[in-house]
Amino acid sequence: MADLDLVKPNLWADLSTENVKLDENVIAAIPDAGQAGRIHAAGHGASYWTNTACVELKFPDGRDRKYFLKIAAGDRGRGMMEGEFESMKVIHTTTPDFAPRPIAWGTYKSNPELHFFLCDFREMDNELPDVNKFAEKLAKLHRNSVSPTGKFGFHVTTYNGNIPQDVRWADTWEECFVLGTKRDFELEAVARGKSDELEALKIPLFEKVIPRLLRPLETGGRKLKPCFVHGDLWYGNTSNDILSEEPLVFDAAGFYGHNEFDVKAMRIVRYQFGRNYMNAYHSHYPISPPEEDLDARLALYSLRSFLHESTLFISDPKPREELIAETRKLVEMFPDGLDSQPNTKRDKGHHDSQQD
Repeated sequence: MADLDLVKPNLWADLSTENVKLDENVIAAIPDAGQAGRIHAAGHGASYWTNTACVELKFPDGRDRKYFLKIAAGDRGRGMMEGEFESMKVIHTTTPDFAPRPIAWGTYKSNPELHFFLCDFREMDNELPDVNKFAEKLAKLHRNSVSPTGKFGFHVTTYNGNIPQDVRWADTWEECFVLGTKRDFELEAVARGKSDELEALKIPLFEKVIPRLLRPLETGGRKLKPCFVHGDLWYGNTSNDILSEEPLVFDAAGFYGHNEFDVKAMRIVRYQFGRNYMNAYHSHYPISPPEEDLDARLALYSLRSFLHESTLFISDPKPREELIAETRKLVEMFPDGLDSQPNTKRDKGHHDSQQD
């Protein structure tokens, strides 16, 4: 997995280290740091690929303020910090009470190989967010976000864990999804080595299944709004603000896509959200037509989660086995591709160039 390795900085123990030393550029990025009587940082939280800390400022008038600091190393770490900042900026701008305010990202002055992301610190519990509050806020993010180009994608690379996502701007959702999924398959093969079975399944997946499920969203008079999606939405990236008791999301790997891409985790049992979250969400944001394709579309979108897990956890054979099984199910479900939906026009000239 050499091409995907990311070396964790290991600047301090995640939970126990007091008096974490702050780089000059981090301090410069902290609002009102020059007015604080004391700045104290301590390890907070845990991460596979980054060091994380809580930075507390105490002011002479008795006020205090806290910020959350994340640090990653190398070129990949730089991209991760930039991608998270830009993703969280869109979420916070669109739905300010749904995400901690991002403050800055940058590079250490003392070590150009270290990069940081800084945001407001929010005290959170360890509970799943309230179903109705969470669904309403997620729908608001999707409904109110506006793609600056009118296209699908994003202006910077975003990372699911430490996996770079292909989010180049695309005119259609089908094209955007194809680009991202092909990249994910390529990186999974780099991580584990090629699978003959997966290589064979990929052909009908891209030639039959994806056109069958995604093209109807934007043909036959239908249009799809590019919505900003969190991109890595599962229970581990959600919580509740202890003070406001409102749901929060964090660790975004976002881009402008189909809103249902964020709903996919609600069909995977181990992600703990469950169908009650999906039903609540769709009470605020209707299912995209053709509605009868919803379950199959979510199964297709869920392949991205299975791909990421297979890429990240290569010592465990189960993620690849699940990936193969889920891909095979979709291929067997739609052996005839677009021909299995007689009411959908193919619009071949616009789309055929997307399949390689």
